[in-house]
Amino acid sequence: MINLKQLYGIGIASLLAANVNARQPQKHPNILWISTEDMSPHLGCWGDKVAVTPNIDRLASQGARFTGVFSTAAISAPVRAGMITGMYQTSIGCMHMRTTSYRRSVENPLEFTAVPPHYVKAFTEYMRASGYYCTNNSKTDYQFAKDPVPASIWDECSKTAHYKNRPDKNQPFFAVFNYLGTHESQNWDISKIKTDPKKVIVPPYYPDTEIVRRNIARMYDNIARLDSVVGVLLTELENEGELENTIVFFWGDHGDGMPRAKRWLYDSGLNIPLVIKWAGNIKPGTINERLISSIDFGPTVLSMAGIPVPVHMQGIPFLGDQAGEPRDAVFAARDRVDESYDMIRSVRTKEWLYVCNYYPNEPFPIWVPYLNKIPVFKEMLRLDAEGKLTGPQKSWMAYSRPPEELYDVVADPFQIRNLADDPKYKTVKAELRKRHQQWTLETGDMGHMNEPEMVEQMWPGGRQPDTDIPYFIVNAPEDRASKNYKTGGLFSYPMTLSFYCSTHGASLVYTFEEKPNPHWLLYSGPLHLKPGTHNIRVKAVRYGYKESEALKGTFEIKN
Repeated sequence: MINLKQLYGIGIASLLAANVNARQPQKHPNILWISTEDMSPHLGCWGDKVAVTPNIDRLASQGARFTGVFSTAAISAPVRAGMITGMYQTSIGCMHMRTTSYRRSVENPLEFTAVPPHYVKAFTEYMRASGYYCTNNSKTDYQFAKDPVPASIWDECSKTAHYKNRPDKNQPFFAVFNYLGTHESQNWDISKIKTDPKKVIVPPYYPDTEIVRRNIARMYDNIARLDSVVGVLLTELENEGELENTIVFFWGDHGDGMPRAKRWLYDSGLNIPLVIKWAGNIKPGTINERLISSIDFGPTVLSMAGIPVPVHMQGIPFLGDQAGEPRDAVFAARDRVDESYDMIRSVRTKEWLYVCNYYPNEPFPIWVPYLNKIPVFKEMLRLDAEGKLTGPQKSWMAYSRPPEELYDVVADPFQIRNLADDPKYKTVKAELRKRHQQWTLETGDMGHMNEPEMVEQMWPGGRQPDTDIPYFIVNAPEDRASKNYKTGGLFSYPMTLSFYCSTHGASLVYTFEEKPNPHWLLYSGPLHLKPGTHNIRVKAVRYGYKESEALKGTFEIKN
């Protein structure tokens, strides 16, 4: 008998092609991620009386909701780069939003993809190597690749990707479904709304006008539609008979797609909902206040799946056998946003938020064309020009920033009273400033490097590096040591076939399928080919590089 890793790590298709008949009982739990865009915890289970979210509320009543969860940025691509790798985006060169927006306003722009350190992999590669069928439907935004992303990351990554497509229903799955309907762009049209604008709460940093209320109401309409999608996905899981053996995550990538939330390192931009339902010793309806970073999600999935968490990952598992000690602080970063450069860092504890503005002479509302499309911001620009903004509204539209900000998040949940210059909090500010500086050094914050210099290191001369073409290594009675550059041939059984690529940090994928868009299997060890004829293609992928050409070979194995 072969174990689960052998069965699924080699790949069902390859085993069928090799005439291997083996089946193991499922040992790993299924894991389902339901993610959404641009959404703070506006949910009934969080006590929000305007939100209509019965399905998410029910999920929380069956599992746990985590109230101390923060993203590592307040905008999607940097967050998702960190989430898929378990690394701070600032440590792997993925902090600028987006890498493909680099200098796009000049006559001959360069659109680069970040090149993370060679050992950095998506956590799903470790899952695939351990036997999971991994699907993503369908947003990526990882910064180190344009779509299609490297085939080593997912078994399926498309709008039709689904765990139901796995070839063996006993194979455990990790499936992601991302809902786009709460994205910032869905808040631009406020002509038709269902939520009563009179019932919404207007944060003190917004003017209380009809336009603002309608814009917030539209946000709640989008959340209600999200909840119906969550209900469909959970019902489908139950109908498939997978509900009992599936861990379900619901989360958002960062805060609301609204001004002073998205893109900004306050709780409105960083605090995100996280609900998890899993089997185990848990009291339904549990509330967990542990501080959690979005880079902890991937390591936690590995921990819950029983897969060793790589030591280079900066994320800390918060569930499973490998759960680490709770964090006493979480960290976040803002760098270039689309065309406009910026640099802000934050440290958030349970009591305090510290913000360091590296560009204090810049206005708060720097030029971001995408932001200018939302009615709330248009309204604030209009009122500011008319001199009608006051208090926190005017403070956020100021034409310069304080070098440091400090907020008592318990007494000041909207973070509108900056205590950085208050002598009473001098010690607190100094301690958090030191934490920020330590984090910067310990994590190798690449935001301190000029982006053109970083790009030159990643893409020398402005040219994307190439991944080398892999080659076959045959271990057979006819050839055990010397001739390792085979492209096929006739060999005796028993034999094994390995793949190799000389590009540092490359992953290898292969297929027995001869169609143009095959299912690429992740290579994780030698293939034990059985007697018969096997047509194989293999290619190499390295994050940030061009993928290699595919090497083709036909191997005939005789008894």
